[in-house]
Amino acid sequence: MNRLVHGEDGRDWVVRAQMEWRAPATADDFEHDVAGSYGPGIAMIVVTAVLALVLIMWTPTDVMIPSWVPLALLLIALFFPLRWILRRPWTVVAETEGDLAGDRPSERWVGTIRGMFTVRGEVSKITKTIQKHSLPDFDGPLHPVE
Repeated sequence: MNRLVHGEDGRDWVVRAQMEWRAPATADDFEHDVAGSYGPGIAMIVVTAVLALVLIMWTPTDVMIPSWVPLALLLIALFFPLRWILRRPWTVVAETEGDLAGDRPSERWVGTIRGMFTVRGEVSKITKTIQKHSLPDFDGPLHPVE
């Protein structure tokens, strides 16, 4: 997601967002950064699949299963993976090269926003703030980087 924004002071800003597959490490998350491995998650998926197969194999032949039951089970099984995908962190960057006269320096603002739908709204707010005030909002998710 890239947007070109013209600031009120004449500078052109590029606002871009990129989804991160791993949560960026921050100082706040340092104590919780110790992760085991993917082993427990894989084990739970295998156990769930085995239990589902046992349930299907032990179902008597004269039991009539309504057509909405498999769909409901599929939706339940897909809930957490879909939630994981939709709640991935996005790195948002707003940067400018400065103006042609050299009066205003180049700037770079970086921040992390969690959620696919949230990032769209925040990028819209950032672009409106840049158009109005020539800078991203100091109270927003972006912070200046040297």
